[in-house]
Amino acid sequence: MSGDVRQFTVGADDDGIRLDRWFKRHLEGTSFTTVAKWARTGQLRVDGARATPGDRLVAGQVLRVPPAEPVHADAPRPKTRDRTPLTADEESFIQELVIHKDSQAIVINKPPGLATQGGTKTTEHVDGLLDGLSFESEGRPKLVHRLDKDTSGALLVARNARAAGHFAKAFSSRTARKVYWALIVGVPDIFDGMIELPIGKQPGSGGEKMHVDEENGSPARTRYRVIERAGNRAAWVELQPFTGRTHQLRVHMNAIGHPIVGDGKYGGAASFLTGGVSRKMHLHARRIRIDHPDGGQIDVTADLPRHFAESLALLGFDEKLGDAMVLDEVKFSETAEGKRRAAAAIAKSRRQERKGERRGRQRP
Repeated sequence: MSGDVRQFTVGADDDGIRLDRWFKRHLEGTSFTTVAKWARTGQLRVDGARATPGDRLVAGQVLRVPPAEPVHADAPRPKTRDRTPLTADEESFIQELVIHKDSQAIVINKPPGLATQGGTKTTEHVDGLLDGLSFESEGRPKLVHRLDKDTSGALLVARNARAAGHFAKAFSSRTARKVYWALIVGVPDIFDGMIELPIGKQPGSGGEKMHVDEENGSPARTRYRVIERAGNRAAWVELQPFTGRTHQLRVHMNAIGHPIVGDGKYGGAASFLTGGVSRKMHLHARRIRIDHPDGGQIDVTADLPRHFAESLALLGFDEKLGDAMVLDEVKFSETAEGKRRAAAAIAKSRRQERKGERRGRQRP
């Protein structure tokens, strides 16, 4: 009945979520304005106490929600997201990409040419196939990061909202580690270096292309290490992004004069090698390591796509050498949380110093 007060128990997947986000997730037709009005008038309660839209929920709490507001016949109806059921072939396709699965996470080895999410003229993408990864779970898996359409490799998918929140925090705090392999044109003079060049949207590209922007760009850091070289013609490198800017690895490698092989968008004609090397982009998310929501770590390696493996063999590179590289440990002081705590400690120390100075001035 629309006139009855509704009660909901907060599930484990919603532990820690903001109240307004809970409505977006479970009662899509309820606007933020309505939620705010209910909170302001005391009609919205959590465990009997008045609540605000920004309150964080805890699993097991009981949420009291007023009756649904009547919908007038001429009022616009909220848009619904209807998804066409997957075909048997689509389910089989996405499930064959799985290289890791547990109760909280799935990792797939995304092939080159498959977009992570939809967009203009993009109808085939990982997001549209996620129903095929539900397996025994009731909820639909959730994307927590993305790879460019032509980049292959390890893509992490959360199996529930709690895991999605955990992984999103790991990515934003820089504790998650991603290792990419790339084939680049030419050989850098420095074999082990850090690229620190800010990145922003390139004017006139409609946001489809990025570039190094010293004035207005966002900070971006990439470490590269040369694994092997083919004379001065090409090099096989390991790339570790320490920030997550759009097209970061592609922009950074092109900026130092060594575009990724096959990346015509940024390297133009100079990004293609002759002698039978594939014209496809040679950028692969080889490995992902991230803390698991239930403790321990997820550490998964994704096999190379055929064109990349064939190019390495053609240039005489030994694939085993790539995995011999040691993955750097992230120091807590380098993470976003570590920097926040350090800044807070400095601010606290300064406050104490000022307090001590004031006390000293008051003494006779």
